Amino acid sequence: MVVSEPNPASPYTQLHIYYFQGRLAASFDSFGEHFIGNWEEGDTSFLFFSEPAGDQIAHLLAAQPQLTLEDQFCMTYDEWHGERVEPFRAGRFLIMPPWKIVPTRESDIPIILDPGVVFGAGSHPTTRDCLEAIEMLFGQEPIASTLDLGTGTGLLAIAAARLGSDQNIAVDNNFLAARTARKNAGLNNLDNHVSIVCGLAEDFLEPAADLLIANIHYDVMKHLIVRPGFLNKKWFILSGLLRTEAGLIESRLTQMPVTLMEKWVKDGVWHTLCGRIN
Repeated sequence: MVVSEPNPASPYTQLHIYYFQGRLAASFDSFGEHFIGNWEEGDTSFLFFSEPAGDQIAHLLAAQPQLTLEDQFCMTYDEWHGERVEPFRAGRFLIMPPWKIVPTRESDIPIILDPGVVFGAGSHPTTRDCLEAIEMLFGQEPIASTLDLGTGTGLLAIAAARLGSDQNIAVDNNFLAARTARKNAGLNNLDNHVSIVCGLAEDFLEPAADLLIANIHYDVMKHLIVRPGFLNKKWFILSGLLRTEAGLIESRLTQMPVTLMEKWVKDGVWHTLCGRIN
């Protein structure tokens, strides 16, 4: 691993990460002030601390024998994200971490984004393409409501709200992601316009909305687009798709009452689809 210098202004100098097989079955209240959060993925859990937490982990293993400590890591905050978390522009959007606010231009739409330890600080190609698609659609007609499935840090729902969407629901089935998105809505003073929900994407698809955004795994998306709730929307942005996956989704869309308007491909790998429901 190439070790980078820690960003002195980032929220954590070091991350202490404990990787478990199994899911926790208790509150985190006893983990202390240095506990950051728990990322659950399938039957695994990652506990994050800003300081070493050997005693807390030992107590946890004694209390919950269903857990197995597989490994532990120590890395800088930037190493966890795979890059230094810096301000960046995507179209008119200027996305900045709260510890590095930069001067804005008159045309900028500023968004403060603290990714915490949730994967993705906003610079991934699919995120950038979704931001471009959002800006394109809002330039065509007013969009009053947005449903963002697999919201992660909440960036795309916040971007929609910044462009004038009054009602925005952002859904993620990971508690830590939902908590991070809720924090970011607050950082942008959008608590009254962006509602964060922790739950499964398919459970929140049915309500009508002007725009559906789903930057999400193919295994989830292939089920979303065939449900009746998908057709309750006016516009859609589908992303997070690899080439073969995008082809399968596109093929299915050709059998539905939709019009594919635009397609983005980055590095020949990542695909984003934008269209209108007829």
